[in-house]
Amino acid sequence: MLYKAVRPLLFACDAEVSHEVTLWTLKKLGQFGFFNHAKPLSQHPVTCFNLTFANPLGLAAGLDKNADCIPAWSAMGFGFVEVGTVTPKPQLGNPKPRLFRLANHSAIINRMGFNNKGVDYLVSRLQQMQATCPIGVNIGKNKDTELNNAWQDYVTCYQKVYPFADYVTVNISSPNTPELRKLQQGDLLKSILVPLKHEQRLLAEKYHKAVPILVKIAPDLTDDELFTLLDDLLALQIEGIIASNTTIERPAYLKSPQRDEVGGLSGEPLFERSTRMIQTIYQRVGESLPIVAAGGIMSSKQANAKLAAGAKLIQIYSGLIYQGPGLVKEIISQLPTN
Repeated sequence: MLYKAVRPLLFACDAEVSHEVTLWTLKKLGQFGFFNHAKPLSQHPVTCFNLTFANPLGLAAGLDKNADCIPAWSAMGFGFVEVGTVTPKPQLGNPKPRLFRLANHSAIINRMGFNNKGVDYLVSRLQQMQATCPIGVNIGKNKDTELNNAWQDYVTCYQKVYPFADYVTVNISSPNTPELRKLQQGDLLKSILVPLKHEQRLLAEKYHKAVPILVKIAPDLTDDELFTLLDDLLALQIEGIIASNTTIERPAYLKSPQRDEVGGLSGEPLFERSTRMIQTIYQRVGESLPIVAAGGIMSSKQANAKLAAGAKLIQIYSGLIYQGPGLVKEIISQLPTN
């Protein structure tokens, strides 16, 4: 009810300003101890990646890039939280404006460009947190790093977050960093994942724990591209896949003045495309590559459709913006009992 009262004020402002104000407020409330006793909603627990989740609903990466508000997300009831995307060096991201609401379609277009304070800042935040749920860290490369050297950025981030992360997601699918999506295929994909898997073995011995590696993919892959990618992920023993990132496609029915803004489209228009991708992945690999579903979940019905398609875990972002924290409890309370 409170969010319904506040939302018109937030939506009256520039989308990125509203985003920053909300995160600042949640961060300050956390610093004052407002969320000290918060815990995720313990309903329908799930075991995946050798981790136990109190419930299968997580916060998708991109909302809390710098890990400033983890206690707030736990207080909302999320079973896990994914922070980032974080890069080795701080970067400002793309020029503003770069975040747009398509309110009549419950959608968002963003071309943020991995704006973040850098991995060292994020690690300092994780060191201060008493996490009550699994924390994933989404890692990427700096914009000025050449593709052939991108593996160095991913390894650097993985090394630094390893002691504090429960899993790490390799983001090679954002449409907002030039040529990044080329890393999803062939030798470039292997150039990232082979050194990461090598580093994983070394760090597991050092810290006496294994931090799973997940890969987040684009919904715009052809079936042939997807099948090749899945074969590579299985061969490299990657622990999981997130389907999907935002899309560069624009459904014909979009009527918003912002529809032609450059960037990735998320929210309800992404739901069917990403759900079909989950079905395709599951039909191809079954349980051998656990799926985290993201893309267009705006209701408990849509959340359950992702699980029915083959996902083990689900994530929301745009749904939280449009529906508010009440969506978290709605989804968790309506999860299937079997």
